Amino acid sequence: MAPAPHCPARAGDAGDRADIYITVMVHDPSRRSLLSFAAAGIAGAALWGCRSAPAAAAERFPVAMSDAAWRKKLGDQAWAVLRHESTERPFSSPLNDEHRAGRFACKGCALPLFASQTKFDSGTGWPSFYAPLPHAVATRTDGSLMMQRVEVHCRQCGGHLGHVFDDGPKPTGKRYCMNGVAMTFRAG
Repeated sequence: MAPAPHCPARAGDAGDRADIYITVMVHDPSRRSLLSFAAAGIAGAALWGCRSAPAAAAERFPVAMSDAAWRKKLGDQAWAVLRHESTERPFSSPLNDEHRAGRFACKGCALPLFASQTKFDSGTGWPSFYAPLPHAVATRTDGSLMMQRVEVHCRQCGGHLGHVFDDGPKPTGKRYCMNGVAMTFRAG
């Protein structure tokens, strides 16, 4: 039997060589093993931060349904965003290019959320607004993706809409970056 890699040949049986190999790996790791360990740790942390969790699990909202009922009502993509805090692909929503006068409402419960007058092109690929309608949305801290962000959800059903950032236009300086699949549009 050949000696283990990075382990000098030594008199004795194969069990001795295994002991030496383990000792070498524990006490004298190679650069490759350290980089592999670091990459596995980073990947694990990233996957933990990207996990989906049910939206608003700890809060109660006036409009509530079972997860199965939400999925049946919304369809897979809207259900994943509104109820499990997923994110649609950028530039995939027709609402990103919606410029008519009207209101954007929650797809889960139809609560009006944003007036079209507050919509602007942020260049991000998601419908963006500088202000919600009064009493339409609520926020909470979102610690996913290993950073602190402010998550925006519907005040009435708790559905995840997107995030708000402090890089928007005047008059508020806010950018409500919303998932188009989480909303509907009614012209008028």
